[in-house]
Amino acid sequence: MRTIGLIGGMSWESSAEYYRLINEDVRGRLGGQHNAQSLMATVDFAEIEDMQRAGDWEAAGDRLASAAATLERAGADFIALCTNTMHVVADQIETAVTVPFIHLVDATAEPIDAAGLNRIGLLATRFTMEMDFYRERMAARGIEIVVPIEADRKSVHDIIYNELTLGVLRDESREEYRRIMADLAARGCQGMIYGCTEITLLVDAFDSPVPVFDSTRLHAERLVDLALA
Repeated sequence: MRTIGLIGGMSWESSAEYYRLINEDVRGRLGGQHNAQSLMATVDFAEIEDMQRAGDWEAAGDRLASAAATLERAGADFIALCTNTMHVVADQIETAVTVPFIHLVDATAEPIDAAGLNRIGLLATRFTMEMDFYRERMAARGIEIVVPIEADRKSVHDIIYNELTLGVLRDESREEYRRIMADLAARGCQGMIYGCTEITLLVDAFDSPVPVFDSTRLHAERLVDLALA
């Protein structure tokens, strides 16, 4: 079994979800007392969030690249980042290590492409929805990303940062996400990406009127594929 290197802490709730999904998957595939061989380097999300707010993506990238290099030195066979938004600095992370970096967007795009879908709604942080890194990587696979209208993007983002990353789950917020997804489906979206690792703490596949592609679960499954290959 190969050793998975995980860059976590953004937020720790999402990192815990990655850890759970990976280990449940390994046990499901191998049975018995099996679990994944993994290493996790956890950063302080408060520091990363300050860099996000300041738009200092280079400094944030340096911090995560350093974490990736630490994982490689510790024996990780490949590296994954346990967050969607910070894939904006994926290039910095990739250049800091010699082992493979497993990109979340690629893992998410594969089943969408396999399903023959090409117009997909995205729920994520404001950074992920409004910056180009996610949209452009999906476009290279022939997948058009559609995001909520501006007011709804603010709502999605605020619920993530003010509630989900703090472990707060509110029925009102669940209904708000359902409304926003219904609007995206009405705009022609054939599927929905849960593009933030905390989103599945609040909603699941039954909350969307179209098929859901949970980026966290898909990424975790891809990591297990590689660990057991």
